Amino acid sequence: MKIKIVNKSKHQLPEYETILSAGMDIRANIDEPITLKPLERALIKTGLFIELPEAYEAQIRPRSGLAYKNGISIVNSPGTIDADYRGEIGVILVNLSNDDFIVNDGERICQMIISKHEKAEWEEVEILNKTDRGSGGFGHTGA
Repeated sequence: MKIKIVNKSKHQLPEYETILSAGMDIRANIDEPITLKPLERALIKTGLFIELPEAYEAQIRPRSGLAYKNGISIVNSPGTIDADYRGEIGVILVNLSNDDFIVNDGERICQMIISKHEKAEWEEVEILNKTDRGSGGFGHTGA
């Protein structure tokens, strides 16, 4: 599948790091380093603009290495980019560690997954079918 992209960043296009990677790494496109203090968040620009086909979305997800090694995540994870959005992709990073974290220009800050989705229609009913689980949730299985 081909997706139209405008790259106004100083960096190469997003790419898959391995042949079986599900997500493409996205890089920060910033003029100067941004320091994230503990529990601080910032919108990091990427310089990327995309045009997705109808019935597709782009999901923005944290990078596991940044999360594990530095406590860096994404506030609204996964973030969704809708097919009709044409603005610059921005990523809301949050520092969940006890130490300052510096975001540098060109740093791989997240991954993007392109995903097909369905449109749902509501069918209002008076009662739902029963299941073994029923309304059990939030750890009801003891796990």
